[in-house]
Amino acid sequence: MQAILVYCGANPGTKPIYKETAEKLGKVLAENNIRLIYGGGSVGLMGIVADSVLANNGQVTGIIPHFLDRMEVGHKSLPEMHKVETMHERKALMEKLCDGIITLPGGYGSMDELFEILSWSQLGLHQKPVGLLNVNGFYDHLLKQLDVMVEEGFLKAENRALVLVADTIEELMEKMSSFKASYHEKWLNREQI
Repeated sequence: MQAILVYCGANPGTKPIYKETAEKLGKVLAENNIRLIYGGGSVGLMGIVADSVLANNGQVTGIIPHFLDRMEVGHKSLPEMHKVETMHERKALMEKLCDGIITLPGGYGSMDELFEILSWSQLGLHQKPVGLLNVNGFYDHLLKQLDVMVEEGFLKAENRALVLVADTIEELMEKMSSFKASYHEKWLNREQI
């Protein structure tokens, strides 16, 4: 993987482990010559990951809508920043520029991005690995909800498997490196409707 898209919070969270993990991820990306693709923000975990990549002589590409940049959340030190009109354009360009996706802890925006990219994967619109870094058990309840969705017949098991989960950066990177996409063209039977 030459470029990884990172979804994460515009807030740093309440525990030091979130900041520490974002810093470590930035360092790992830089040391492995993997370009960071992200939402272009300077605040929260977004800013921490980007600053860490830059501090370790790595490459960063930010993509931010004009309205967010005007709110002074755009990172001013990025060597490459794409400014777009809408959040939809932002998400599409971020996906286009990456080879894989990692989601750190975050809020509504991160969840929106995660589930949209998983939906795109389910529909065969991309074959990229989608990783969830379960820092400090942050996503335990969400993962349980995904299992409930399978149990209750709203999510196919093979589509549940599209989200790769690990507690450490190293384990997640290994899972992403060995990921093989398997698109199931017929994921809904008409007789089920």
